[in-house]
Amino acid sequence: MSAAMASSRVTFKIKGTTVSGEFFGICGSSEALGLWYPEKAAFLQPDRNDCTLWTTTVILPRSVPVQYRYFRAHILKSKNTAGSCQVIVNKWETHQQPRSLNPSEPDCTVEDGQFGIHNDIEMVDSGWLTCQTEIRLRLHYSEKAPVSISKKKFKNSRFRMKLMVEGLENDDGDDDDVSHTAYPVMTSLEIIILSNEECLLRHSQPECGYAIQPERWTEYCIRTMEPDNLEIIFDFFEEELSEAVIQGDVLPGHVGTACLLSSTVMESGKSNGMITLPIMSRNSRQALGKVRVDYLVIKPIKDFTCNMKASYCKYWKPRMTVDVGHRGSGNSTTAKLAKLRENTVASLKDAASHGAAYVEFDVHLSKDLVPVVYHDLTCCISMKKKLDMDDLELFEVPVKDFTFEQLQLLKLAHVTALKTKNHKVYAEEEDYNSDNQPFPSLQNVLEVLPEHVGYNIEIKWPAQQRDGVWEGNLSSYFDMNLFTDIILKCVLENGGQRRILFSSFEGDVCTMFRQKQNKYPVLFLSQGYSEIYPELMDIRTRTTPIAIHFAHCEHLLGISAHTEDLLRSLDYIAEAKSKGLVVFCWGDDTNDPENRRKLRECKVDGLIYDSICESLPEQPDIFMVEQMERLKKELPEDTLRSCCSLTKFCHLCNSSRNNLNENISENAKEACSTESDSGLSSVST
Repeated sequence: MSAAMASSRVTFKIKGTTVSGEFFGICGSSEALGLWYPEKAAFLQPDRNDCTLWTTTVILPRSVPVQYRYFRAHILKSKNTAGSCQVIVNKWETHQQPRSLNPSEPDCTVEDGQFGIHNDIEMVDSGWLTCQTEIRLRLHYSEKAPVSISKKKFKNSRFRMKLMVEGLENDDGDDDDVSHTAYPVMTSLEIIILSNEECLLRHSQPECGYAIQPERWTEYCIRTMEPDNLEIIFDFFEEELSEAVIQGDVLPGHVGTACLLSSTVMESGKSNGMITLPIMSRNSRQALGKVRVDYLVIKPIKDFTCNMKASYCKYWKPRMTVDVGHRGSGNSTTAKLAKLRENTVASLKDAASHGAAYVEFDVHLSKDLVPVVYHDLTCCISMKKKLDMDDLELFEVPVKDFTFEQLQLLKLAHVTALKTKNHKVYAEEEDYNSDNQPFPSLQNVLEVLPEHVGYNIEIKWPAQQRDGVWEGNLSSYFDMNLFTDIILKCVLENGGQRRILFSSFEGDVCTMFRQKQNKYPVLFLSQGYSEIYPELMDIRTRTTPIAIHFAHCEHLLGISAHTEDLLRSLDYIAEAKSKGLVVFCWGDDTNDPENRRKLRECKVDGLIYDSICESLPEQPDIFMVEQMERLKKELPEDTLRSCCSLTKFCHLCNSSRNNLNENISENAKEACSTESDSGLSSVST
C-alpha cells in the first residue's frame, strides 16, 4: 500500500455516565466520523467491566489531521431501511477548538479522559431538535387566571397542579416503520417555573405538584417521538385542604382532573394557541371548573440538517463593550437620528464603515415567504401617482400582505404619517437598484456587507399589549414553525463565517430559534418596566429580572434589556452576568453618551444606539483591530514593513484601538488578543 493510501486503526476511549438507552458517539471532520453529522457518526460501546468507559475503533487516513467531538445520544434504528438511524442528541461538546488528532502509526489508542472536558475546560451544551417534537404547556396569569372554579366550595381556594404524561396504547400492531421499544424513554418531561424572584428547572414534581400563583410562569416541556399519541393528565389539589375529598383517598386535597390528548393540539395545525379544558370533579365526575392551557409546538427545522462543526449558542468572547448600529446608522423615522433610510443596505454599510462591531436590523416575511428587512409590521402606502405630491391619501397595510416584488415597487411613508400628516417620501425610491431602497431581502443583506461585520438580527413578531391591543392590529400571523424555519434556513445557508446574533421580544420565537439549531446564539429582548411604552401581555417581558430568569432557563446567550429599566437598577447587569448571560441594551436612553459611559463602566456587553456614524469616526471595527493585532504578533517585522497598505492599516488600527480602549481593563485586553471568538473561524483560530 502506498503512503498516500496508508491508514491507521484508531481506538477512541472516553469516560462518562449515561441514562438508560443512551450511547456515546464521536463525530468529526473525516468520513469515518460522519463529516460532523451525528446521524453518520461512529458510536462507542461500554466496557464490560466498567460501564463508564466507552470505546470504538475506526479506520482513518494516516498522517491526515482530524478534528472531532463526543456527544451523548439515543439512537433510533429503522427496521425497514438498512443502516439508517435517527439520533437524538442529548448533550454534546461545544469547545471552540474541537479535539484533534494526527494519526501517524498503523495502530493507536486515544484516551480522551472525561466527556465534556478538553484542555481542562468543561464545555457541554444540550442538544437541538433532530427528529423529535417538543410540546410546551403553560399556565400563567398574563391575561387572566388560568384556573377558574365554579363550585362554591372551592371558589376562594388556592390550587396546586401536577402534570403526568402517558403514551396511548397502539392496537394496530403496526411497528414496521420504526421500533417503538425505545419511545417511552424518548418522552421526557421538564418543568420550568419563572418569577421575578426565582428560576426553577426540574425533571420531577412534588407529590401534589406546584402551586399556581399570579406572579409565576409555569411551563411543562414534553419532548417526544410520538406527539400525536400522548395522554396528558392535569391533577388539581386544594392547597390548604387537609381532609380527603373522597373517603380513603391517598392524596388529601385532590379535587379534580383535566385531560388533554396531544392529538388535539397536533391536529389543530397551529404552532401555538390556547386550549380550555374542563376540570372534572373526582366524586361526582361533574365539571367543577376549567383550566386555560397556553400551548406551543416546536418541530425540527424543515429541509436542513445541522452539524457539529461549530457552535456559538452559549459562547461570547470576553472583551470591551461593542457598539451596535441601531437599524444600521439609526432610526430614520425621527429626522435628527439618521440621514439614511433605516434598515437599508446603505444604512448598514454606513454604520459598518464607522466602526460598528454589529449592525442591528429587523426581519419578517413577505406574503410569498421571502425574509425581508424592515422595522414595522405595517407600512403606509399612497394610492396617488408617484409624481403627484399633493393631498396624499395614506393606507396602513401589513407587510405580510405584499409579495416581495410588490414591496420593491411601493412608494412609502412611515406609519407615523397617519398621525402627524408628515407624508415624507424618498427620492431614492425611484432608483430600484439603490442601496437606499426599503425592503432588501435578508439573503441580499447577508451577501453584500464585509463578513467581519457582525449582525444582530431582530425577529419581528406581533406583540400584544396588556390592554389586549395587538401590534399592527395583527391578532393572526404566520405559523410560527414555518416562519422561523424560513428565516433560520436563509441564515444557516448564507451566513458563512459571519458573527450573527438573533433576538426577539417574543419569548416563543427565542425558544424556537434556540431549539431548532445549534450554531447561532439568541438574545431575549425585554421591555421591563417602562414609562414610555405600554405594558405587554407576556409577563416574561414585563420586568428585567424575569427576563433574566427566562433567558437562563432557556439556555439563551443572554438578554437585550431596555436601557430605561437598566438605568433604574444597574445591578441587573451583574445579576445577569452571575448566571453566565450576556447583556445588550437598547432604547432612546442609549443615545445619550453619558448613559453609554455608565453602561460601559458596568461592563454591559453591547450598546445598540442611533447616529453611530456621528458618535464614531470612520475606522475599522473592533474585530478588524483584533485581527491586525494578531497579525502583527505573528508576522515578522520585515514582512509588515514591506507591505505598505498593511502598515497603514496597522496605524489606523492603533488609532482606532486608542479610541475604543478608554474603558477596557488590561485583563480584558489580554483576553481580546488570545481567545477565539464567535464566528469568523478563519480569522480567530
